Amino acid sequence: MPSRRRFLLGSSILCAVPLAAMAQDRGKIHLVGCVPGGLMAPREHQWAAFRRGLRELGYVEGRNVKLEFRIPQVEGIAGDKLVAELLALKVDVIVLSTAFHAHAAKRITQTVPIVMTGVTDPVAAGLISNLARPEGNLTGVSLLSADLSGKRFEVLRELLPQSKRIAVLWNPNDASGAPQLKAVQNAARGAGVEIISLEARAAGDLAAVFETAAKQRAEGLIVASSGLFYGLRDPVMELLRNAKLPAIWPWGSFGGFGALLVYGASDTENYRRAAAFVDRILRGAKPRDLPIEQATNVEFVINLKTAKALGLTMPPSFRLRATQVFE
Repeated sequence: MPSRRRFLLGSSILCAVPLAAMAQDRGKIHLVGCVPGGLMAPREHQWAAFRRGLRELGYVEGRNVKLEFRIPQVEGIAGDKLVAELLALKVDVIVLSTAFHAHAAKRITQTVPIVMTGVTDPVAAGLISNLARPEGNLTGVSLLSADLSGKRFEVLRELLPQSKRIAVLWNPNDASGAPQLKAVQNAARGAGVEIISLEARAAGDLAAVFETAAKQRAEGLIVASSGLFYGLRDPVMELLRNAKLPAIWPWGSFGGFGALLVYGASDTENYRRAAAFVDRILRGAKPRDLPIEQATNVEFVINLKTAKALGLTMPPSFRLRATQVFE
């Protein structure tokens, strides 16, 4: 059984709304369109957290809210058609996961509210220009992955203090990818470590990417935050196991799926928080009046079983600092 401890980076912008203050039309069923970042299987727990957030705010599916899903069948592609299908249903708000889908939604509608569940950096992605005053019809939750990329390098180097070559797996099609790579490069400056850039835009790129990592003798790998890699969790982990390559990930829940190390914002709390944005919008708020909320829960997860399989010993301080330990 994993042990858990959490710490916060800051305070939440939105506060929970008392049920008695909810000004919903009695008897009305609100229609919420949902576009996951890719295939649903790796993301079920995220949307379960979104549903939990809605329930906490008094929404009951089938009674006062209906969730209409349009699920991509390929990882890492834009969702114009999926968004268009939801708009044809006259949804009250669209909830989506990735910058790809946020851009698609903005291309198609400038009026229907859009709530992000955790785009890594909406400013770098060109979706908005100001977190505090998001223009247009988009708001929601932003992750901290670009800011935390340098910290991931430090954590991985602490585990592998003799390493000289560390790779970064990133997606050039994701606008937040390049800033994450640069943050790692900056963190490595002066440490005597070569940073190997591994670019992957689709599932078909993975085999060649890991061949490159082997040829360049990478000793560790940092997975950059991208919806593509979230959806490709299982094949990436299999390649890591086959290569016996230690890696650090940005999503806390991945520790339970075998990730050696995780350092990043919670990938479920942001979905629960997105429900608060949906609630405010359904009660009449405009997206432009709801500042983008940066995720506050940062998780440091270690998997001792994976470490043992790789022949690694976790530093004692890791267990003390970890928010979750898998044994």
